[in-house]
Amino acid sequence: MTDHPSTQNRLKNIGWLRAAVLGANDGIVSTSSLVLGVSASHAQHHSIMVAGVSGLVAGAMSMATGEYVSVHSQSDSEQTALEEKRKAIESNYDDQQRELANIYAKRGLEPELAAQVAEQLMKRDALGAHARDGLGITATMQSHPLQAAFASACSFSVGAALPLSIVALSPVNVLIPIVGIASLAFLALLGGLGAYTGGSNVRTGIWRVTFWSALAMLITTGIGRIFEVHV
Repeated sequence: MTDHPSTQNRLKNIGWLRAAVLGANDGIVSTSSLVLGVSASHAQHHSIMVAGVSGLVAGAMSMATGEYVSVHSQSDSEQTALEEKRKAIESNYDDQQRELANIYAKRGLEPELAAQVAEQLMKRDALGAHARDGLGITATMQSHPLQAAFASACSFSVGAALPLSIVALSPVNVLIPIVGIASLAFLALLGGLGAYTGGSNVRTGIWRVTFWSALAMLITTGIGRIFEVHV
């Protein structure tokens, strides 16, 4: 029995979906919170825009760097594990075949059938079989640092551009409520879309992202009110 096509697609999209959703979410939350805090300090419209654009650039670079380092470290760990397994197969093929057979037996196959499966898969692609069934590394799940970094930077920029576009079009005297409401609407849409694509509960996804985002915006707006720094 094979997986349903939609399930396979979800598994294939886990890497880029995670980076895209997190990047866009961070872009909206951090940029809207930043401009709300600066606006609450009674800054001029130009200063609010400068702060927002600076936050967009800095955030996108930070997201790209962090994602690249994190995913590259995971990729390095995967390559190290694969190299160690390759050497183990070359030095002791029979032991590695028995190890693979034990894995299949623990998953429910009869010992004789598990041994036959392990033998056949080892003849076809020994390292591939161990990578997939022993180490949990597949072509679908392999780390791609540059792809993840680029996706994070782009998605953060797109997310940050949404509240910035509202700031550019809104008068200063009504900027706080308009940016706050619009940003929460964007986040609700993003949270629902991410939950739907990932097969999770849509209402839970919307509630989770809007609640914590609203809290972040309230805190930064409150800080701006307290200091009232005129830029």
